[in-house]
Amino acid sequence: MKTEIRFTHQSLVESSKSGDRTAQYQLYELYVDAMYNISMRFLGIKEDAEDIVQDSFVDAFRNLEKFKYESTFGAWLKRIVINKSINHLKVKRLPLAAMDDHEFHLIEEVECEKVDAIDILKVKSGIEKLPVGYKQIINLYLLEGFDHNEISDVLGITTSTSKSQYHRAKKKLVEIINTL
Repeated sequence: MKTEIRFTHQSLVESSKSGDRTAQYQLYELYVDAMYNISMRFLGIKEDAEDIVQDSFVDAFRNLEKFKYESTFGAWLKRIVINKSINHLKVKRLPLAAMDDHEFHLIEEVECEKVDAIDILKVKSGIEKLPVGYKQIINLYLLEGFDHNEISDVLGITTSTSKSQYHRAKKKLVEIINTL
């Protein structure tokens, strides 16, 4: 019998809903590393990422009654971590590189060639060198799998701005990679 993926760790989630600290700790252990990595991609500062992850778990456990298995627990928690990471950046007043006032000319997608490990390291390094706003768009779209509608909701920008920033970020990333 095939199990629906949304119900992964259902027994731990249900026990956690009823206040079982052991179940909460088990969920924490299952997800803490992945959530830390997500937050680090946005914040880049170890201590800030650790704080965001802790706050995210506290919020998640306080609001477990709102979790209705519309997604996996991990996806729900990931959304909390991403939102908290972005809000943290907003509080620090780091610009999101708003692009509404600029004119954009989008071009067709370029075909990709086969990639080796060295290229992947260059891409990672290139992403780290991007301006914060571009880095957020690249992280959300390419690494976290958000679509432009979701990105616009999370960042409080229009869908067209999300698309434009993504294309500009991709162009800038290629420029950076070519200098590495």
